[in-house]
Amino acid sequence: MRNDVTPAPDLGLTEEAHHESYFQLVSRRFARSKVSLVGGCMVLMLVILAALADFFSPYSIYEIDLKSTFIPPQQVHFIDHEGKFHWRPFVYNYVYTLNPKTFQVYWTEDTSKLYYIHFFVKGPEYKLLGLIPFDLHLYGVEEGGTIYLLGTDKMGRDLWGKACQAGRISLTMSLFGTIISIAVGSVLGVASGYYGGTVDMVLQRFTEFVAAFPNLPLWMALAALVPKTADSFTVFVLMSCIFALLSWTVLAREVRGKVLALRATDFILAAKEMGASDARIIFRHLYPNTLSHVIVVLTLTIPGVILAESFLSFLGIGISEPLISWGLMMRNTQDIQTLGQNSWILAPIAFIVTAVLGFNFLGDGLRDAADPYATM
Repeated sequence: MRNDVTPAPDLGLTEEAHHESYFQLVSRRFARSKVSLVGGCMVLMLVILAALADFFSPYSIYEIDLKSTFIPPQQVHFIDHEGKFHWRPFVYNYVYTLNPKTFQVYWTEDTSKLYYIHFFVKGPEYKLLGLIPFDLHLYGVEEGGTIYLLGTDKMGRDLWGKACQAGRISLTMSLFGTIISIAVGSVLGVASGYYGGTVDMVLQRFTEFVAAFPNLPLWMALAALVPKTADSFTVFVLMSCIFALLSWTVLAREVRGKVLALRATDFILAAKEMGASDARIIFRHLYPNTLSHVIVVLTLTIPGVILAESFLSFLGIGISEPLISWGLMMRNTQDIQTLGQNSWILAPIAFIVTAVLGFNFLGDGLRDAADPYATM
């Protein structure tokens, strides 16, 4: 008797594809998104600039030079005023003239002498990553010259190095505050969805109560209560907790919905039948299955915290000296006269925009990659 066996259809999947893990599928899908890769590069660039701010600035970040107040950004040249090309980049120093009637300062380049830019030069000593004594800087100019790529502020400090340093507080505080928010929101969401009943009702009513408060006015009120005499670390921790206070509610509701769908699946029911404890089911099975969603929310929440911190610091109720953030640097723009004459003090806006766009691009890519089984 003839036994005909119909071969299984070829779905075009290789043996390697059949054995790919979830995280391998997510990584492969994420790598296909050019926008998310660009966002990741933008975020990585800001992190490197913040971590190595002293190295990327030719001057000491804390150096005050009142003779260099409000110098505009210096242009990097390859062609001098006579039209001669130079292989090494150079800059001209700025000189100013004062209008005796309007007291307005006009800056012009002093073309009588050019100053070549050198790379990996020795300069003011600092501690690399706050640990290693170091005196090497990425670039610098010959003695007698200056190079301010973004100009200087009212204290004569290099805005480029200052903006790089400000990224340490802005990025770290937003990340720290978001992690607190994620920890609270995800744990409450998992517990609410898993236990249900009275626990679910109480947690959800509490979540709705917290979400009912308007974010910005409450942030402003709480930030105004931070003691002005508190040390830098205390201010940093308190501000991070303030930003995390109201940003966990959305995640808690979303995680609860995912857990409600997961708790009725076969592997959760099987774990219960095998006598697994609630803690094991929650932290071993349920929480890891919501982790991809949590990571996406993490990257999408950070930009909101950065903007909130910048706004509060701009108003003078957020970060204050000796700490420095992008929002604090923007406080100089409150003076319309100063802003009109020295428009380059708006330079920190570029760092804020880059950070917000970078994290949003990265979050969008992670959100799409978190569901690798969906169609592209």
